[in-house]
Amino acid sequence: MATYKKRGGKPKTNSEQADFEDDDSTTAEVFSSLDEGANRTEQWVFKNQKAIFIIVGVIALLVLAYLAYDKFVDEPRELEASNEMYQAQNYFNDALNGAAAKDSLYTLSLNGGEGKYGFLDIIDNYGSTKAGNLAQYYAGMAYLNTNKYQEAIEYLEDFASDDDELMLAPLAKGGIGDAFMQLNQPEEALDYYEQAAKIRNNEFTTPRFLMKAAVTAIELNDKDKAEELLSRIEEEYPNSPAAANVPLYMGMAKASN
Repeated sequence: MATYKKRGGKPKTNSEQADFEDDDSTTAEVFSSLDEGANRTEQWVFKNQKAIFIIVGVIALLVLAYLAYDKFVDEPRELEASNEMYQAQNYFNDALNGAAAKDSLYTLSLNGGEGKYGFLDIIDNYGSTKAGNLAQYYAGMAYLNTNKYQEAIEYLEDFASDDDELMLAPLAKGGIGDAFMQLNQPEEALDYYEQAAKIRNNEFTTPRFLMKAAVTAIELNDKDKAEELLSRIEEEYPNSPAAANVPLYMGMAKASN
């Protein structure tokens, strides 16, 4: 049967009385110290309440200003930028899908047409928006597809991807690698292909850029790296389109050792 001690019972012996008085004294001291601290705090608040109210008011105004800016300036600006970029994206998509006059369409996507902004205008006028950032990617890819490789590198480097652009991040890095390859700089290309393969792990971009990295490594006579990259495709992405070419390039890598 559980037992408990009654609280507040009177001490029965002199020793207990002394202990009781000591406990009482210690508790009183602690409470007194807490009360003194609280009193000092109250006095400080009373003396500085005007400054405190000002600080609280300023913080509240800043929060309200931020919310107002986000609601009445930032959001409308984002929407406006997206609307302005719609035509440029159409030009880009038509070129990407194999429409006639691809170079002209890519150029229109960069510079604008039909009274609408191109990607370069979006970057200049809405650079701080998500649409402005996305225009960096499109501009880089448009330059890549029109053989302007330095410009492609510049704009793709300025593209800042986040989790909303799961595919665009590796495609941008891979695009920089392609540009460096065209500029006959395979060492730089290999670095960017490997970055593109690592940045997002998926069945589409990862094996694609592992293969590009492997082919570039073979060109650089780095056969060990080529074999390592090709083995990853074979083991981790056996059902990818890149896997079908692994035996061919693996043979090339081993033949050179």
